[in-house]
Amino acid sequence: QVQLVESGGGLEQAGGSLRLSCAASGRTFSNYAMGWFRQAPGKEREFVAAISFIGYTTRYADSVKGRFTISRDNAKNTLYLQMNSLKPEDTAVYYCAASPVRIAVRPHEYEYWGQGTQVTVSS
Repeated sequence: QVQLVESGGGLEQAGGSLRLSCAASGRTFSNYAMGWFRQAPGKEREFVAAISFIGYTTRYADSVKGRFTISRDNAKNTLYLQMNSLKPEDTAVYYCAASPVRIAVRPHEYEYWGQGTQVTVSS
């Protein structure tokens, strides 16, 4: 079992920045590729960013490329998402997830999920 707890969400104005964190516990953090997903009201959960086991490889959704940065600190068992130049359309609940297989962009490829943290961007 891997337990994931997100933090760092909140209300921010358009153009501002937020940094999300995801604290992991349970099994060895570096054995899991990690991802961030988000879900807005009335919409399906969508991929945001993913990072490989050690952090050498990252992938981003086109909608956040150049604005968001995913990173991880395996010594601290923590995943991060730095979000800059926020837009109102970034408003959603953000979830971190862990995959024991590989870096992935589809939700069903992830085995463990956090409870989510709300990000609201005002115009």
